[in-house]
Amino acid sequence: MAYESPKFMLPIRVGTINADGPQELFIYILNRKGRVETTNYRTVKLPTGMDLPLYIKGEFADFYRAMFNEQVKKENMEAVFLEYAWDMNWCDPCAADPLSRKELGYLGVFWVNDDNPQPLWPGPGGAQDVFITRLHVRYDARHFPEDLVFQETGDRTTFQGRYVLRNPWAGNDSCEAAKMYRKQLRERQEHEAKTLASLTGWNINNIRKKMNIAKEPKNHGQKWWEKIWKD
Repeated sequence: MAYESPKFMLPIRVGTINADGPQELFIYILNRKGRVETTNYRTVKLPTGMDLPLYIKGEFADFYRAMFNEQVKKENMEAVFLEYAWDMNWCDPCAADPLSRKELGYLGVFWVNDDNPQPLWPGPGGAQDVFITRLHVRYDARHFPEDLVFQETGDRTTFQGRYVLRNPWAGNDSCEAAKMYRKQLRERQEHEAKTLASLTGWNINNIRKKMNIAKEPKNHGQKWWEKIWKD
């Protein structure tokens, strides 16, 4: 479907007429200037950059759904979420090469053609002068009484939902450095568990069980005199 409009907007109210519950909408916007946001609803960046438990790698889809559900609740389902914003002519790093001009043409990018100068990115994609914004919104008639209205911000700062999974060192050394590392590892894992619980609303005790967090030594946290007089 293609249409022209003097207003930079997307009609979503039609989707609520016969809707059975909230609707899920992903919006990809390709333009010249930079990141796009909504003007009549708050545009909120998804949480990013957190250290999470390693086991999430095998349950990432469940994590992401739960995380998004929790953010929707926190915003009372009245916000539009920014999931991704990227300059297609810059790639450091990229999960994949930028889209080619042909691929961009299929998506309606009419201003990129063979007459344009060579792109900065030398890879096989060759995209230039294109910025992509991905917005994610869950909406219903009560929480979104108006169609979405957009504006170009001119901000070409990149953004992506990014979550860090760290593999613990599994060596058996008994030096002081190794002891300190194991102590810090327990603290790090506990922090990861609390972060995951906060992001998703999951029960933290269940998270700890899945992580199999190592128990602290019995004397951990004891005063020096308690160690001396211990039976």
